[in-house]
Amino acid sequence: MPAPHSTTPAAPQGAAGEAPPVIALRHLTKRFGGATALDDVALTIEHGEVHGLLGENGSGKSTLIKVLAGYHAPEPGAELEVNGRPVRLPLAPNQFRELGLCFVHQDLGLIGDLTVLENLRIGELAASRSLRIRWSRERRAARETFERYGFDLDPDAIVNEIPETDRALLAIVRAVEEMRATLAHDERGLLVLDEPTVFLPREGVQRLFALVRDIVARDASVLFVSHDLDEVREITDRVTVLRDGRVHATVVTAEATEAELVELIIGRSLAAFEHTAPERPSGDTTLAVRDLAGRTVDGVGFEAHRGEIVGLTGIIGSGFDEVPYLLFGARPCRAGELVVGGRSHPLPLMTPRDALAARMALLPANRQVDGSVGTLSVAENAMLQVLDRYRPAALRLRRLRSDAAALLDRFDVRPRDPDAEYASLSGGNQQKVLLAKWLQTEPQVLLLHEPTQGVDIGAREQIFTLLRDEAQRGTTIVCASSDHEQLAAVCDRVLVFGRGRIARELTGADVTKTRIAEAALNSSAGTASITTDTEE
Repeated sequence: MPAPHSTTPAAPQGAAGEAPPVIALRHLTKRFGGATALDDVALTIEHGEVHGLLGENGSGKSTLIKVLAGYHAPEPGAELEVNGRPVRLPLAPNQFRELGLCFVHQDLGLIGDLTVLENLRIGELAASRSLRIRWSRERRAARETFERYGFDLDPDAIVNEIPETDRALLAIVRAVEEMRATLAHDERGLLVLDEPTVFLPREGVQRLFALVRDIVARDASVLFVSHDLDEVREITDRVTVLRDGRVHATVVTAEATEAELVELIIGRSLAAFEHTAPERPSGDTTLAVRDLAGRTVDGVGFEAHRGEIVGLTGIIGSGFDEVPYLLFGARPCRAGELVVGGRSHPLPLMTPRDALAARMALLPANRQVDGSVGTLSVAENAMLQVLDRYRPAALRLRRLRSDAAALLDRFDVRPRDPDAEYASLSGGNQQKVLLAKWLQTEPQVLLLHEPTQGVDIGAREQIFTLLRDEAQRGTTIVCASSDHEQLAAVCDRVLVFGRGRIARELTGADVTKTRIAEAALNSSAGTASITTDTEE
């Protein structure tokens, strides 16, 4: 394992001869008031490489990217070379485009109400002096562009109506096409992917990686930012690890184990999460689902017991990710019955209000859009479900803030500032706030969808512990996820979906990352549903 601060000067295999690095960044320091976000950082991205940027939330990754985008001005003394030519810092607004740098962030930067074509060409169309747009020609050019990258998108489709994977591919193709339009023939560009896979299923990630490889084969380079070490190990040639604003190491990805990368990122070994799934569930049945039918699932039935964590998984389109929303009444349900705590609810009539009354809670995958209000404070988000305790609010705000502060301390939310804007928190701390919001209501059933999505390694470990502790207190947890390692770490049973039905149930020694992955891949062929005959 390379020592801290070690570097790997050789360009990845396949890079052209003595081509200069696409990016060479040295002595980069950035301070915000008295806090140092980046401290003498150096980063080199070679011609034709996929370079990973790793680190916990708050390590400085976002600040570094914003310096490259011209959003932040570094302290004096920072040096930048692009394709071997010195570039003066700070960058002027939009100068990154002229340098061949392009950025795709987690939110993708697409306009959902516009078409695929309009999003693809919005920059060029806005800059055009022509009063007339030849839409037939633009559609033909768009199809040809997508064909060059090996996939097919309908130019007239509304972006909000296409799958998340296709949105990510569209955002990347748009960025790369804009980059290439600004570069001379002998110049190489850099595509910065900042957490682009957070909301993608595993199959979508593979499509995105195929596109990344195609882009690199066309002589571009990629800076890939992600918390998912499996993805990093699969797609990157080298990785640079930031810790507390400093470069802790730059290593060849293939020469570092996952455990070694974890230790570089968090500064210590990550203790194995010891969890042995039981052969069969114990405890009373808290939840029973019968004949559930929604947009994708049909005829699904299963039980969950007091203090049990049941995982739901499968390939994209198998329907597992629809189940938590159907049970909570958050999406229309065609048929089915839900029994919670011995009380029956017809699912086509279920509403979120009914679910809350039945002491159910739902933590959705997209916490920014569906689970929180980013412009409200941390305290307001954390206490949203229990505001009735503080009425009249004008007289009890001090108590609300005090209780919120205690909650932040219990769930180790950082910073411990109840007045901080929720959107300013890192992904892991945002998720802990939402868990705190729901768990203080003492639900008997907690429904989760991708609970560690976009969460760094340290916070992920904390969330696993919170979930196991909550289960030990008697809460029944249903966790829908495409993260097989996560399911193996916390679940007592895993139900694998295929073609809208439960194809397989994994228990005991079968609840491992490998077995779950194998079952998910094979699930499209197996559709034997597991039903329940639970009496009320």
